[in-house]
Amino acid sequence: MTTTDPYAGERPKLTAFYPRAKELNIRDAWQVWNGYKFAECYYDGEYEYFCVRNTCGTYDICPMQKYKIKGRDAEAMLNRMVTRDVKKIGLNRVAYCVWCTDEGRMIDDGTIFKIADDNFMLTCGSPCTAWLRKAAFGFDDVTVTDVTDDIAALALQGPTSCATLKKMGLDGIDTAKPFDIQFFPFHGETLMVSRTGFTGDLGYELWIPTKLAIQMWDELYTAGEDYGIQPFGETATNMTRLEAGFIMPAMEFNEALRTVNLNHDQTPFELSLGWLVDFDKPHFSGRAALLEEKKRGPKYTLTKLDIEGNKPAEESYIYNDKRCKGKEVGYVTSAMWSPAVKANIALAMIKTEHLDDDLWAEIYYAKELRQYSRVARCTRKTKPFWTPPRARATPPADY
Repeated sequence: MTTTDPYAGERPKLTAFYPRAKELNIRDAWQVWNGYKFAECYYDGEYEYFCVRNTCGTYDICPMQKYKIKGRDAEAMLNRMVTRDVKKIGLNRVAYCVWCTDEGRMIDDGTIFKIADDNFMLTCGSPCTAWLRKAAFGFDDVTVTDVTDDIAALALQGPTSCATLKKMGLDGIDTAKPFDIQFFPFHGETLMVSRTGFTGDLGYELWIPTKLAIQMWDELYTAGEDYGIQPFGETATNMTRLEAGFIMPAMEFNEALRTVNLNHDQTPFELSLGWLVDFDKPHFSGRAALLEEKKRGPKYTLTKLDIEGNKPAEESYIYNDKRCKGKEVGYVTSAMWSPAVKANIALAMIKTEHLDDDLWAEIYYAKELRQYSRVARCTRKTKPFWTPPRARATPPADY
């Protein structure tokens, strides 16, 4: 078997929730993320997707990298590293962010939790220890600590997620606004709950010391028994995040420090994340290159597409000619038939100069062991495909 996973050949580590996840994973379907064994699906990816959209589900995010950044210079250090203004993040709030090389190419995206003026937590999809150490160079009072193994994290997503947490005894959780952080006593320790997630729906993420992970899981599942709580894996996660229009590493973007071919990585402007780049703040990594790109415009622009028909345009080229003659003007990064939207949706990198052209996807698919192709018209969309009002409502309604 061929694999590009850097941990190939090693025994995967087990997350703090693995004992419970193993019991529920009747398919024994697993993947590896940052050296951890985690679920691709538990029973069926589409079934788990519908659980998230109609009741609530849990997704094990222990493999996500977690760093504590503390000290008098913590805010200044992060502000020099990421593209948005960290000083504007409120206390007990979470902010989505990206960070780049000096050439303006995106290294990774993640979230910054502001727990105190001198205490932050950074989460990201891939290990970033070396870059964080470089970013901290020159600051007298800042420490960077990898706490990935010390903090167990579980995403709880879906319309009954708030009701489940209230039943669990988290009084006041319904007052949390999107991107708020709240703290609750839990068996002598602190349970941190953020109103965040990767599904575009109502949802929360729970952060607990690893030693209490199983205790938290059991209490959460007891509380959620009447609210349809189920675990979900990577397949359902990818479906929900695409409906929300969220980007995924190794799909919408390549991490710059791991990319071999020139310009096979991306910039925030190419990924339609220009709103995360704040040129009004002092110097940050990649500022000069990004300022120049803003003036001339990005070469590609990540675009949401509604594609006619019901055949997902996976790995399709995009043309501006119905006959698909000549050079392509873009390529699809992610695609699916959306059960919630009832549409054939996709994210695609389109050459910016061709955004206003008629766009066509060349789709190849198989049916009963035979290969077919078709050309389908693409319609550009500017808003997320799926954005229910409950995702922003405070307090959320009980479902």
